[in-house]
Amino acid sequence: MNRLQSELRRLYLLEDIAADSAAPALIDAQGRVRAIVVELARSVPWEQVAAFWHRVQDDAGLPPPALAVSGQDGFQLWFSVAVPVPLAQALDVAQWLRQQYGADVVPAQLRTWPTPQQQHAGLVPAVQSATGYWSAFIVPGLGSMFADEPWLERAPSPEAQADLLQPLQSITPAAWSRMVQQCHPAPSTSTAALATPGPAGVDAYHFLHSVMNDVAVPLPLRMEAAKALLPYSIKPVSSQP
Repeated sequence: MNRLQSELRRLYLLEDIAADSAAPALIDAQGRVRAIVVELARSVPWEQVAAFWHRVQDDAGLPPPALAVSGQDGFQLWFSVAVPVPLAQALDVAQWLRQQYGADVVPAQLRTWPTPQQQHAGLVPAVQSATGYWSAFIVPGLGSMFADEPWLERAPSPEAQADLLQPLQSITPAAWSRMVQQCHPAPSTSTAALATPGPAGVDAYHFLHSVMNDVAVPLPLRMEAAKALLPYSIKPVSSQP
């Protein structure tokens, strides 16, 4: 496994990259994902793409997503989640990102993955059969250079691609839980009602609880999940007898 494969696995993949695999898993058999991808078409001015990339960091406090040219017709923002999350949560967060930071973009010019049909974006970098050009991760500060031609004409250097991914960080379980709750804010009816997690809070509680108890998750992330559980003073009532 080379450095690029290692970085892709660290940030986005759900299983090891086999040496002969052309399509490593971005969605597992349970429908879980670690990558959310937002694509803005080439017709969207680069200034709006750059504003989207900056605002998800400045306003939402997310770690910088990787920026890629799609090899066909646009720019992609690749968000990494530290641990696998359910497809339903990923869809909610993707929709929330569209509403919060893509409201000024024509809907047809903005796409997100994963989809409800459990499809995901093509892994970057890769040659695109429709164009013969390559998708690739790029330096955000150089994005304007690709505004008219969001592709590379030849394969990028795997080492250079790994260098771009190496400093990136994933969304922690605690930060992910906060995003899920923002997608479905609890009704502000009374202090007592707010003390008990609603439907979104139940999802967040169980997600964090499963992360905290999953021995396969690195210890620092399990500790993050445990800290994020502290505000849940009342455990959701189980449906089990």
